[in-house]
Amino acid sequence: MAHFAQLNNQNMVINVIVVNNATVDNLSFPESEPIGVEFCKFLYGIDTFWKQTSYSASFRKNYAGIGYTYDNQKDAFIPPKPYASWLLNEDTCLWESPIPMPLDKKLYIWDETTLSWADKTLVGSN
Repeated sequence: MAHFAQLNNQNMVINVIVVNNATVDNLSFPESEPIGVEFCKFLYGIDTFWKQTSYSASFRKNYAGIGYTYDNQKDAFIPPKPYASWLLNEDTCLWESPIPMPLDKKLYIWDETTLSWADKTLVGSN
């Protein structure tokens, strides 16, 4: 199956649909994209904007989700930034914490106020 992301005027993903491979003549990306885009425009309107996305992230870095942004220069879908302090990894187009999460098999959550990882087992316990 081929997947297509509908973009608004700010390149934010507002919809993701699945298109049967037969509709895109069983072609692979990038040959399948113009055919799929025309099909999506037929269904949703000629004035809509579409980009093909890969469920396996084999192209455009990440599978598009609603709320993601498409970056034309990177040709990538970027998820929403989870915290103000996190930085975009230019290779993966994923957000990363400013310090790595500990790898000691405990559960952690990011604490934006202290810019550190908090042990989830201790959060809320007295």
